[in-house]
Amino acid sequence: MSKFSIFKELWYFLKKRKRFWLAPIIMVLVLLSMLVIFAQTSAVAPFIYTLF
Repeated sequence: MSKFSIFKELWYFLKKRKRFWLAPIIMVLVLLSMLVIFAQTSAVAPFIYTLF
């Protein structure tokens, strides 16, 4: 099973069902989760917290 199979299946679902409006929502959720993960394990965390 491929490492990116979930992304392939998600893209197929979006393409087949014409649900392209879900793509920006998914991207924002992924970016926010990456920011949270980066903020927990980095020395830059105090600077990221001041943004909010």
